[in-house]
Amino acid sequence: MISIKQINKKDIDLCYELDSNTISLWSKEQWANEFKKDGTKIFGLLIKNLVIGICVFQVVLDEAQINYFVVNKKFRKKGFGSYLMSYLIKKCEKLNLKKLLLEVSQSNVTAERFYSRFDFSTVGIRKNYYKDGSHALLKEKKLTTK
Repeated sequence: MISIKQINKKDIDLCYELDSNTISLWSKEQWANEFKKDGTKIFGLLIKNLVIGICVFQVVLDEAQINYFVVNKKFRKKGFGSYLMSYLIKKCEKLNLKKLLLEVSQSNVTAERFYSRFDFSTVGIRKNYYKDGSHALLKEKKLTTK
């Protein structure tokens, strides 16, 4: 059974472990800081009781910034990422947000394709943003508010 639930700070180890086994974006301290930020929501995608995906987004005024989005490698290309993204978009629309923002490495072609399927368009570039020297593409999706 697939479900999505809000994750709280007692699950920092779980978040850090999934991150370490996928994109290795944040340290445990950085994860702890995410849980402290105003407007930040962290959701887990679960199969039974196993967390296979995490999405972190921060609401600022009438926008949301996706700070983290990942699905466990074993569960990729099976629709789980799309399920989580669709949930996030609906959640943001219910909050009457006008747009959803994110940044992705220009070298991450798979993620780029994934986001384009959800009508994210590139609105800017941060040159040499990542440690490997790749550029960050700033992406935006306009939302339909209810």
